[in-house]
Amino acid sequence: MLNQSLQQKLLQKLSPQQILLMKLLQIPSMALEQRIKQEIEENPVLEIDEDSDKDKDSDADDYEEKDNNDDSQNDVDIRDYLDEDDIPAYRLNAGNTSSSDEHKEIPMAADTGFLESLLSQLDIKNLPEHKQIIGTTIIGNLDEAGYLQRELGAMVDDLAFTQGVTTTLAEIEQMLKVVQGFEPAGVAARNLQECLILQLKRADLSPAVRLAITILDRCFDEFTKKHYDKILKRTHSTEDELREAISEILKLNPKPGNTFGSTASGNQYVIPDFIIENKDGVLELSLNQRNMPELRLSRTYTEMLETYSENKNKKEKNESQRDAVIFIKQKIDSARWFIDAIKQRQDTLYVTMKAIMNYQYNYFLEGDETRLRPMILKDIAEQVGLDISTISRVANSKYVQTPYGTFLLKSFFSESIQNDQGEEVSTREIKKILSDCIAVEDKSKPLTDEELTAILKQKGYPIARRTVAKYRELLNISVARLRKVM
Repeated sequence: MLNQSLQQKLLQKLSPQQILLMKLLQIPSMALEQRIKQEIEENPVLEIDEDSDKDKDSDADDYEEKDNNDDSQNDVDIRDYLDEDDIPAYRLNAGNTSSSDEHKEIPMAADTGFLESLLSQLDIKNLPEHKQIIGTTIIGNLDEAGYLQRELGAMVDDLAFTQGVTTTLAEIEQMLKVVQGFEPAGVAARNLQECLILQLKRADLSPAVRLAITILDRCFDEFTKKHYDKILKRTHSTEDELREAISEILKLNPKPGNTFGSTASGNQYVIPDFIIENKDGVLELSLNQRNMPELRLSRTYTEMLETYSENKNKKEKNESQRDAVIFIKQKIDSARWFIDAIKQRQDTLYVTMKAIMNYQYNYFLEGDETRLRPMILKDIAEQVGLDISTISRVANSKYVQTPYGTFLLKSFFSESIQNDQGEEVSTREIKKILSDCIAVEDKSKPLTDEELTAILKQKGYPIARRTVAKYRELLNISVARLRKVM
């Protein structure tokens, strides 16, 4: 049986402007320029202000208010866009340069690409067309690190279906050895073990290199787990000989493809969103706005509105003109929303980073990580009067440049623990002490988690061993056995 009922609910919904602002808050400065270009492409009313150095009021035209005596509900009231108090050429002028901005071109090395280099070495071989195709297929299946990710048996089928080339597994293995002889050494290996052995075989075969090849060939699993006692027994070598062999292995490159500067991972740069400067003991904060061009409304479209208004007064209007002005009105609204959202984004970023800087003032002043205070999103949200989710969006993927380096903003947020005196200290302070202890440890006898726990307790930080292990893993530090060095 169906029943109808009337219910009253109170729902909170975000407006399109609020959604736009939330999205802009999330993206870092290095992606903001691309987002602005995308908006300009989608909205013809929005354009970059090429005359941003001029007085922002110099090219603002005063429009005479037009009378609108047409009572038709289908007409658009354009007085909102032609009022004397409005500036149709509205732009965002938020001081898009900081005192530290020096617009210098960063030179980029014009290196030969990794795959291009291998293909040119293949061409030099002057192989028959049949083998040339096989070699090209092998090179095409290498990843950025230089490893062969495709099974040789599968490549037999690939060549048959895509290239119409009939071949055998033995022929592909023969061509693989040819490619493995190219530079850089170790290229086209199928795993790390093969990659390292290929590089050692190119070196001078000294006793240490021969032992290193034996270790990688027969004791690779023991080597990765640093079971040196087992390696000594299996290779019948001395500790000095093993130490020299390991030294040769450590000189090798586990990712030969990354030696080329043109790889995708080789040209990544961090552009800071904030800049903190220490000027005579006083911290100064500025936004890095190098990637944010100044925006304004297109004069072409505001003039179209003026023309439409004049036609209305002359009673020379038609349906196409009315549709055009509705389109322009929508685009102008969208452009203004976007410009306002950009300005709100900058204001929100600044006040949030200002609160973080003041909260961690001693750290930014001295650069000593032990001076970091425990800080969570709620602490900053209460100071600036914003929601925690907004602070989270600001901290996400944003970087701050300080006199002591460039850091991810969210790395300054940390939980707190109590020391033996009942004082709250940041967990980052604990991590700093752990990393310092491990950095100066005796590598022949690395500190275990139990020993690290004892050291922290002596320093006044009573935490459990499992907590020490968790912090060590967060620092990407291996267990004691894997840190052991001969």
